[in-house]
Amino acid sequence: MKSYDNLIEALNDLNNEGYGEDFNLKQNCLECRDGAYKIFHNEFEIDNYFRFDDEDSSPDGSSILYTITSEKYGLKGTLINSFSIYSNDITDEMLIKLKFTK
Repeated sequence: MKSYDNLIEALNDLNNEGYGEDFNLKQNCLECRDGAYKIFHNEFEIDNYFRFDDEDSSPDGSSILYTITSEKYGLKGTLINSFSIYSNDITDEMLIKLKFTK
């Protein structure tokens, strides 16, 4: 598994590898292209994930970068999810899908 020093480095490299979509986490799906695509838990796979911890701040400064592929829509992209009190409420299906399983 590749490792990155920071989130920006990872995003730049992954974009060069074809992960160009910017996915947004909604309650029961992922969205991209200003809501043009709504991708549900059974329509995408998580290819990999990378955790970044901001050592100079509280645990709220941590984030996870997921690389995601949707064969159904022919899309590849990234999702950034931060650990904070502002985390989204999501359905059980989405929570299970985004758990660390690797």
